Amino acid sequence: MKKFLAITLSAVLALSLAACGGASSSTSTASTADSTSAASTAAEDKDLTFGYIAYDMSDIWNEYSARAFEYAAEQNGVETVVLDSKNSLEESITAMESLIQQGVDGISIFPISTEQGAQLVKMANEAGIPVTVENFAMDDIEDPGDYIASVACEYDKIGEAAIKWIAEQKEGAKIFFCAGQQGAGVYEKYQEGVDRALEELDGKVEVVSTLHGDWLTDKAYNVTTDLINSGTEFDYIFANNDMMAQGCYNALKDAGKEGIPIVSTGGSPDGYQMLQDGIEAANMTAPVSIQGVKTFLNLYNKVALGEDPAEKFTALPVIPVSADDTSSYIAWDDYAAAYEYLQEN
Repeated sequence: MKKFLAITLSAVLALSLAACGGASSSTSTASTADSTSAASTAAEDKDLTFGYIAYDMSDIWNEYSARAFEYAAEQNGVETVVLDSKNSLEESITAMESLIQQGVDGISIFPISTEQGAQLVKMANEAGIPVTVENFAMDDIEDPGDYIASVACEYDKIGEAAIKWIAEQKEGAKIFFCAGQQGAGVYEKYQEGVDRALEELDGKVEVVSTLHGDWLTDKAYNVTTDLINSGTEFDYIFANNDMMAQGCYNALKDAGKEGIPIVSTGGSPDGYQMLQDGIEAANMTAPVSIQGVKTFLNLYNKVALGEDPAEKFTALPVIPVSADDTSSYIAWDDYAAAYEYLQEN
């Protein structure tokens, strides 16, 4: 994601706005434009350094996003300092304190939660350092602090896309939804999208069973086997992630039903291989590489160019990729493709 304007620009803008009260609108506009241009030029002429606070670099999603951020920074001549909070609130505070002490020009944070994200944002605000957020929409808390923008995956849209994709392939499909774990909010967002799609499709497809594989291969195998043994008829599976898709496939194979198509989500490297191997019929991909690049661009455009993002929140695109045609797939580690996608869209 991209980061905020330098402190100099904020001060210049504040003075420009204060002067607007007694001036004509044309004079005010010219003054602000001149100030922004001057500050942006100064930022562009300066060697920029951006900080990045990871939630946990052992998490594959966070790791690929951080690497995409670094790639985009390299393309624009920006130095990066990536710090790993290792899923620790205390370490995240220490990381922010370190970046503030180093005097970086902007900071991107991958929070552990929105509440913790707001705490980090406010620390950056107090230090006068522009900050941007990824992996969370920050609109669920009352006072998130002053951040440039946020970009994140919207799980309900992925769930909606999966059901609609199945409906396009087979009207009247009977779908088994092998869902993630209840209680953390992620599965629940997927369910919102599934329900929305079913309502819009008005009976064109139906979900005949929803069982929880808890994001795990073995658990997905067990619940799929139980469903087969129950005699429930289904001819499509929507698996909430690739690990569960593998478990569902293993159960189908053991029951001699491996011809039943499986649709999964995320577009991980494992998911791409499963498309190639015929284990998955399609994957509703949401490339985290795009998230990392977009995060950088939000920050860079503000700090270096003085440009505000068009939207305060950007949802990751949902790109359906079928086993028959993987040409639209953007790999999580294909940072160049993610960068190009954002330049074109």
